[in-house]
Amino acid sequence: MSKLCEVTIDDSGLPTPTAEIEQERKVAIFDLIEDNLFDLPQDGAPDGPYKLDLSIRERRLVFDLHTEGGDKAAEFHLSLGPFRQVVKDYFQICESYFDAVKKLPPSQIETIDMARRGIHNEGARVLEDRLEGKARVDTDTARRLFTLICVLHFGG
Repeated sequence: MSKLCEVTIDDSGLPTPTAEIEQERKVAIFDLIEDNLFDLPQDGAPDGPYKLDLSIRERRLVFDLHTEGGDKAAEFHLSLGPFRQVVKDYFQICESYFDAVKKLPPSQIETIDMARRGIHNEGARVLEDRLEGKARVDTDTARRLFTLICVLHFGG
């Protein structure tokens, strides 16, 4: 089964997230577990489903994967550099969106939300590119994983 069955975030040593960030994290993990495509294309890689522990170690994004039974499946480290600008842009547009919801008419909120989704999609594309040859994911899975990367960036 080419999927994730459990996702944890190792945020030890990072600042406590805001209520909004914590909510985004919970929703992303729930949605990710409910529906995802995640496969390890390497020869000899064990079959899924997989448990993913996502963390930042030594300024690198770490995907630590185990089988459902707990055996090591894979571990790969990705540079955070390619994510920095898109994460920064995403946080800025999210801040604008949360402010807009409080005081702007629906048409303006919708415009900001469309921009937010566009930046989120760009982050998912960056992640898909970075995972090439390491893991195969679909667009929705990449979007949800990008949300979790943003959560880690917030603390890191």
